[in-house]
Amino acid sequence: MGGIKWTRRSTRKLAWQLDRQGLRVCANTVARLLKMLGYSLRANLKKLSGGHSPERDGQFRHIAELRRRFAQKGWPAVSIDTKKKELVGNFKNAGRAWSRQPCQVQSHDFRSQADGIAVPYGIYDLQANQGTVFVGMSADTPQFAVDCIQDWWRRIGLQRYPQASQLLILADSGGSNSPTARAFKHGIQSKLCDAHGLRVTLAHYPSGASKWNPIEHRLFSEITKNWQGRPLQSFQTILNYIRTTTTRNGLAVKAFLVRKKYSKGIKISDQQMRTLRIEKHPQWPKQHYVLSPNFST
Repeated sequence: MGGIKWTRRSTRKLAWQLDRQGLRVCANTVARLLKMLGYSLRANLKKLSGGHSPERDGQFRHIAELRRRFAQKGWPAVSIDTKKKELVGNFKNAGRAWSRQPCQVQSHDFRSQADGIAVPYGIYDLQANQGTVFVGMSADTPQFAVDCIQDWWRRIGLQRYPQASQLLILADSGGSNSPTARAFKHGIQSKLCDAHGLRVTLAHYPSGASKWNPIEHRLFSEITKNWQGRPLQSFQTILNYIRTTTTRNGLAVKAFLVRKKYSKGIKISDQQMRTLRIEKHPQWPKQHYVLSPNFST
């Protein structure tokens, strides 16, 4: 026995090594013998997690209770997140689609050749099974996230829930709607709580648990399946694919283009943060909190 405990050799190379040792076999025979021994070509499988601490499980139970309570009272509950940014132009899009001939696209995905970068920010209404996506044309910032949520409330939320005084928002722990983003909290306070008299409960999923955010598997995955294998040649093309995304369970999606330009690095001062009327959860103060209207501002 040699010192090699593993190998990255192909069946052809394994056959060549065996031939050097006097065993004449072909690559197909090597593959057949490997399969008889239980081996096959396999990809990495994401199954291992960082553990299930009582704190993590407690946060999931808290979110489940919030969802149950808001659904029982008929209050709006939404899941929010930013979908993967997309190059706009005749570029390859992952997946396959039925057609007589393959779509010819650019051989390289150079950003300099793109007509722009689409930033899809999604809001999924859990009670109504309705999605709304705002496609930005600049940066994914906390101000952009807040403007999208406020625009959703003005266009759709107010009409769907005219008597609502409370709103539940489920979000990840990173990105433009991170619980550490001062501008996000300040924007929710000023543009939702104070402007519309809403009491907003925010529940952020633990780090590394974004796949459990409902918007990921109920909205974004369906949009991806709808446009897979098709180049996103223009912003209008992106809007059309989003608007035509449906499921047998009744999902319907609206889409709007956001032309406003957003700048990164906007700072929120300590004085501005003191205007927040915030109630933090005693056990998870960073991830779970409530912002109430502050009419004195």
